[in-house]
Amino acid sequence: MPSVNATFRIVCCTVLVAALTSLPSRAHALTIENATFAKSITIGEKRVPLHGAALLRWQKLVKVYVAALYLPEQTKPSEALSDIPKRLEISYLVSIKGPDFGTAAEPILARNVSGAELAGLRSRIDRLNAVYRNIKPGDRYALTYQPGKGTELSWNKEPLITIEGADFAAAYFSIWLGSKPLNKSFKKALLKKG
Repeated sequence: MPSVNATFRIVCCTVLVAALTSLPSRAHALTIENATFAKSITIGEKRVPLHGAALLRWQKLVKVYVAALYLPEQTKPSEALSDIPKRLEISYLVSIKGPDFGTAAEPILARNVSGAELAGLRSRIDRLNAVYRNIKPGDRYALTYQPGKGTELSWNKEPLITIEGADFAAAYFSIWLGSKPLNKSFKKALLKKG
């Protein structure tokens, strides 16, 4: 019969092994600028893989944020704004005031949707803009669209709001993925699978 000390050691080792094997694997994650993104996420009941990731620079000098785009398997770049599950997860490298998000988004939205469409989306855009918070380096926003449910904005994994409509999702994701995006090379890197 093992001693109390031997039994205690066996129990401790068993607990440690169980704890280590239950931790999420980082071997299947992608890291850019010290920001780590999972290789896949779940939207509703659907597993959605990482499609592309990129670093956004302002004026080619300042590193602003890194982002990861999640799209269903076999999604073509031309289908990214369609009524499919998607997430854009952004990890910030600089501080930004909450009200500045809406101010920065407005001209890019206006480039990608018609005036009539923008007017139809106005109340929903204003609702989203109202919940943006001040962020500091290391903070994350995620925009997650689930068909039939809407677009959820979360801050550091805390859900802030869900905005209904596939039309809203297509318009808002067009900031990064539209025909006249925030930055064309950034869009290309997000949509380049691999």
